[in-house]
Amino acid sequence: MAVKNKVVVITGASSGIGEATAKILAKNGAKVVLGARREDRLRAIQEDIEAAGGVVAIQKTDVTKLDEVRNLASMAVDQFGRIDVWMNNAGVMPQSPLINGDVKGWNQMIDVNIKGVLYGINASLDTMRAQGDGQYINTASVAAHTSGINSGVYSATKAAVKMISDSLREEEAQAKSGIRVTMISPGAVATELPNHITDPDIKKKFESSDLTPLSPDRIAQSILYAIDMPKDASVNEIVIRPTDQV
Repeated sequence: MAVKNKVVVITGASSGIGEATAKILAKNGAKVVLGARREDRLRAIQEDIEAAGGVVAIQKTDVTKLDEVRNLASMAVDQFGRIDVWMNNAGVMPQSPLINGDVKGWNQMIDVNIKGVLYGINASLDTMRAQGDGQYINTASVAAHTSGINSGVYSATKAAVKMISDSLREEEAQAKSGIRVTMISPGAVATELPNHITDPDIKKKFESSDLTPLSPDRIAQSILYAIDMPKDASVNEIVIRPTDQV
């Protein structure tokens, strides 16, 4: 597979889509570099990957802090010599109606969901340009395409990920840098995101839904597909949701 021996950096790698992607890529021969705030979780994932024969490095990383994101990039280059794929995956979703005035939650979403993506690009784009090759995987959401009650700010942050991804793709195509950009837009997935919801009524609605969310492994398989495509083909976006999700 084309993913074999690629150096893949993943933020938000301590659970959910990040963890599942790290494991499936390592299983297929990638060298994965994992960043997240929960170092204990990263160490447990590292042990799992190494026990299965994979190659992995970890570093505690808060994507809202540019210096920590740059340190993650530097660690990847120091240990493995390059960065082939950078996956901006860290995200939060403290949904609430705008009338609640959850300014703290709004700022958190802006800092993690938008600035975290920009910081990841800033930390790695020069390296990819110098290589003449690379790929970004930016985790957005079906919420990037539509909004609704209680999700205005979250949808806005994910729409920003779409706009940033589209602009980066166009800039790199124009520069003929060889850098590809893929946005993955999952629907309902069994991750920790609903745990970020502080409004009790909204959280109860999520917990009582009869919709069966996708396993994070399904999203990881889609990401593997996008990375494994030949270099002359760029999978611009994947929208993936449960079959029975409207």
